[in-house]
Amino acid sequence: MVIKSESSETPHLEERNQQVEDKGRVKYGELVILGNNGSLPQGDKGRRRSKLVLYKRDRPNGIKRSKHYVVKTPHASQAILDTTQHSISYTLSRNQAIIVEYMPDEDTDMFQIGRSSEPPIDFVVMDTVPGGEKCSEGRVLASTISRFACRILANRNNPKESRIYAAGFDSSRNIFLGEKATKWQEGHDIDGLTTNGVLIMHPQGQFCGGDAEPGIWKEVSVGGGVYTLRESRSAQQKGKAVEGVSNVLQDGTLIDLCGATLLWRSAEGLAKSPTKEYLESLVDKVNAERPMCPVGLNTLVIPRKSSQDADKQDKQPYVYLNCGHVQGLHDWGVEKGSNSRTCSMCFKSGPMVKLSMGIEPAFYVDSGPPTFYAFNPCGHMATEKTVKYWAIVQIPHGTSAFDSFCPFCATPLQGYPGYVKLIFN
Repeated sequence: MVIKSESSETPHLEERNQQVEDKGRVKYGELVILGNNGSLPQGDKGRRRSKLVLYKRDRPNGIKRSKHYVVKTPHASQAILDTTQHSISYTLSRNQAIIVEYMPDEDTDMFQIGRSSEPPIDFVVMDTVPGGEKCSEGRVLASTISRFACRILANRNNPKESRIYAAGFDSSRNIFLGEKATKWQEGHDIDGLTTNGVLIMHPQGQFCGGDAEPGIWKEVSVGGGVYTLRESRSAQQKGKAVEGVSNVLQDGTLIDLCGATLLWRSAEGLAKSPTKEYLESLVDKVNAERPMCPVGLNTLVIPRKSSQDADKQDKQPYVYLNCGHVQGLHDWGVEKGSNSRTCSMCFKSGPMVKLSMGIEPAFYVDSGPPTFYAFNPCGHMATEKTVKYWAIVQIPHGTSAFDSFCPFCATPLQGYPGYVKLIFN
């Protein structure tokens, strides 16, 4: 399987050749980690990157449930010891467990996501640090993301259908749900939840088009069932089964792994979405108008990549977050002893931040005209509908809290409505 990333760097020859190869392949969709603007802060490398593109595999590696039975010593059972056999062990007590065996499925492709870097994981996901910064080497995070967090089964005969399940198989092709894990039996079937859970949120309406609204967060089980949220993230009592909602991913579905949130973009949805080149052309249109700083009287240039790529500091635009006026960096209106500044255009006081373009196309809900808005307080700019959509999306945070944050850097939004319309001079 090939993993491809659309980073902001110019592709090397190998990557260009790879892109030509990829054009002939059937694409299921993309998984993109919220809080990254085109690539990870430390750069994309191997299976650890800001996005995973899911293509139809040359050979199917999917699985389907075959049989289940009760055993007294699960770790010594044949299915667990056989490293070629996919199985899930549900421990009921010290001397009783139910083993569910899985058999190869020619009709599906399986992709696995988690914190582990072991071979079964296709997409290595680490905790997202707000602000789009990389963790310093001395800072060790006690990660809450499962090593084998979830798996996706894509239908080879219907590429529009991809289903998500909690938990992934380890190097021995096993999933263990311990004695304390939440599990239940209904008739002959058994199912369970992982410790911190895998939460999903399907948008209401078409994600790409700018008219969608956030849906309600649910939890997906190991067997693919959909339930209401538990009282807290790792509570023992499962939620209620939800009728009419499935584990089939929709364009714009969010997947929360308790430490990182992924966005699913279908191949069909991405085909209607703006490209990185289109977004750069929107920036070029604004720059072609030659916006000017009213104080320094110098021309401002919005960088096409990220904020650190500005050619010169005196051309870098800044936005006053209380009014939206865009100016250069200057000393006019600085209030001593605070981060507040007085805008030279409307005399409103408030914070000022560097403007930078949100360049990850997957986060855009429309290809709207270049009427830009910026998130407060980070200063990432995007189209009006895109900014307004993400400002009302509540992302799970901690054990039971929810926050709205900028999809380009994961900085929690401040104030109401959490964004400002940009006014260029």
